[in-house]
Amino acid sequence: MFFRKLLAATLLLAAASASVAETWPSKPIRFVVAAPGGSSLDVIARTIGDKLKDRIGQPIVIENIPGGAGTIATGNVARAAPDGHTWLMSYNGPLAYTQFLTRLPYDPQKDLVPVIQTSSQPNVLAVSSDVPVKTVGELISYAKQRPGKLNYASVGNGSSSHLTMELFKTMTNSFIVHIPYNGAPPAALSLMTGETQILFSVPSVIMPQIKSGKIKALAVTSPSRFSLLPDLPTVAEAGLPGFESITWNGVLVPRGTPADIVQRLNADIDSILKQADVKARFNNAGLETAGGSADAFRSLLAAEAKKWEPIIRRTGAKID
Repeated sequence: MFFRKLLAATLLLAAASASVAETWPSKPIRFVVAAPGGSSLDVIARTIGDKLKDRIGQPIVIENIPGGAGTIATGNVARAAPDGHTWLMSYNGPLAYTQFLTRLPYDPQKDLVPVIQTSSQPNVLAVSSDVPVKTVGELISYAKQRPGKLNYASVGNGSSSHLTMELFKTMTNSFIVHIPYNGAPPAALSLMTGETQILFSVPSVIMPQIKSGKIKALAVTSPSRFSLLPDLPTVAEAGLPGFESITWNGVLVPRGTPADIVQRLNADIDSILKQADVKARFNNAGLETAGGSADAFRSLLAAEAKKWEPIIRRTGAKID
């Protein structure tokens, strides 16, 4: 009797999901962005939304919900109805890092379904103009000869700039003091004034200062050279083999969203990301388009959480 009821319930749920998928979308889409308007995440969502609205035949309403290091927006979507009408544009922090820094009201790997990775970008390893090094190898030697005497800036505890430097310290067995700042502009300013000596930052934030000679760029953190900065070597090729740290973004939906909807969204967005004008707009924001399958994005989330958990535990960092 129990198994009959279980089978009946399963068939009923499958039928309901199929019905939702067949009539989807039946109303405007709520596309939640885990960042403020004007941010690179906002650019991604609006670009995709503009391209996708005609394909699905419904308006796509962008809703920016910044704050909580991306966890407010991410949690909001995790609790939404799984009917395909609520999407999330989020990034590695609230999806792979923050679960080890504080208690979250959602489980990033259980309460959300990955749809597609939309973009990626490396961090740039930069140093103050008065630091007498020109390569990653020289920086490693310089830091190891001065344990505790150099400061590095970050855009805050648990940020990519923070954790990337902690990975650098772990792999080089060096001691460099962390100075967290409230965002990228003050972190970059600290490097220009010499208050800090080292910074990992996304390219768009510090390229003006690099071009003006106020700070020096040594390398990028991607596994291969970044197409938008082809003259910069990777950290791995410039003195630290195996080093890799990228920031990435993607679209997710609430757990329970019908698989047919997820597959259609993946195919449509993947096609959009291949368009030349979309690639150009992403490049202008300092991003490379990504794409690929939903399974590939799911694997990325799991791999990133596994990679960064021990680094985060080692720092002892917490956020409220």
